[in-house]
Amino acid sequence: MCPAELFQRRRRKEARPQELLDAALAAFVEKGFAATRIEEVAARAGVSKGTLYLYYPSKEELLKAVIGHYLAARIAEGAAQADSFIGPATDLLRGMLVDWWGQLYDSPAAGVFKLVITEVRNFPDIAEYYAREVIGPAHALVSGILRRGMAAGEFRSVDVDNAVHSLILPLVMICLHRHSLGACPGDWHLDGQAFIARHIDLVLTGLSATAPAG
Repeated sequence: MCPAELFQRRRRKEARPQELLDAALAAFVEKGFAATRIEEVAARAGVSKGTLYLYYPSKEELLKAVIGHYLAARIAEGAAQADSFIGPATDLLRGMLVDWWGQLYDSPAAGVFKLVITEVRNFPDIAEYYAREVIGPAHALVSGILRRGMAAGEFRSVDVDNAVHSLILPLVMICLHRHSLGACPGDWHLDGQAFIARHIDLVLTGLSATAPAG
């Protein structure tokens, strides 16, 4: 085999995990995790079932890898950015949530929330993984920014846990809407990007230490 063929084969092998995750996400969102057969994922990725199992030994491990790649890894990146950010906590929080969630909403990864909400009750191991790798780190990231803003006098004193839920849960729901009612024919569609920006502005106004008392 010539060097060029070896190089192409190596590149193909390196790209394969991403191709498998893309295929798995598409299949899981379309059909549901329980209803999707591993053969269908392999076919979408253009590989054999045996090849898929070389990378991910079970369908549950494949879903964990999807969650880890599309959500957990990006949350870790956000935490690293927050650690090095210099400036007002308001700007950090707005940029983190509006920019990050806007990108997420426009990507196939938004479908992960549908999977988690509709499927994980029957798969406790996956639920535990999601709680540990996504919910915990995301909560720590946003709560840290809120505490930073309160310490700097930007945000008024609030219950941090409830504030995190107030920020995040509507954003999860807009992603869920896109992959449920929003995917159906009819007048179900929302401007997700506008919703995200206005929601964050609304919550930040309520958090502001200079906001008028309600």
